[in-house]
Amino acid sequence: MFALLQALTPKHLISRLIGKIAASENQLVKTVFIRAFKKIYNVSLHNAKQKRSKDYNSFNDFFSRKIELKTDYEPIAKNTIYSPAEGSISQIGKIQDGQLLQAKGHNYSLSDLSKMDTKPFLNGSFITIYLSPSNYHRVHLPVSAQLQKTISVPGSLYSVNSNTERSIKELFCKNERLVCQFLTDRGPILVILVGALIVASIETSWDGPLSPYNFEAINNYQLDLPSCAEVGRFLLGSTVICCFPPNHFVLNKNLKIGSELEACSPIGFIN
Repeated sequence: MFALLQALTPKHLISRLIGKIAASENQLVKTVFIRAFKKIYNVSLHNAKQKRSKDYNSFNDFFSRKIELKTDYEPIAKNTIYSPAEGSISQIGKIQDGQLLQAKGHNYSLSDLSKMDTKPFLNGSFITIYLSPSNYHRVHLPVSAQLQKTISVPGSLYSVNSNTERSIKELFCKNERLVCQFLTDRGPILVILVGALIVASIETSWDGPLSPYNFEAINNYQLDLPSCAEVGRFLLGSTVICCFPPNHFVLNKNLKIGSELEACSPIGFIN
């Protein structure tokens, strides 16, 4: 019933209308939205760079606020893999036969998800992080790497919470997403930003494609970025999926489904 209700909902229309309201710089509109959101989701600004709600120009400005990261006061380790986002682990494991686990009983194809050659990732590892509305919504690079290519993929905007993951097959392959391919000295990695219901847009930290995506498009780059560099941001909650090739990228064994992560906190190492 939950999946059917979402299928019948005009998801793009709702998301774009709410997106326009959230972008408003009208004093009354932004104040009402920010106050209501803080109360509903118990949002604290203790680690935000701007600690007063009135200093934000719009709800979107507040929602995508910058925070003080661990890497602001701790040195970045060269061989460490860092969490790309703040959120909870919805899945983690091996990429077996080109398949990723979405939920119990549901697998999906990395090739369908990424629209790229996935041979380098066979028998590698992946981690899926769900960003709830109360989380920090900027996405960071897990390791130092060169951005080589992005593929912007149009699609639906189903919710990406646990209920939807269990009920809608190949959910992430259905939703709008931005696939970012990076090259490290130990092989390629993928950082995939998946849109969702009420996500007004996916924005990149470089001159990238603007969502919503009307057609599938490939953009090529040669942009060197350090570990924990900002990749982009969501406007409202969604999901980040990172894929690593085998052998050299090792995710910590103590990471479990449901574990809460801080953005740029260590989650593995490179050997």
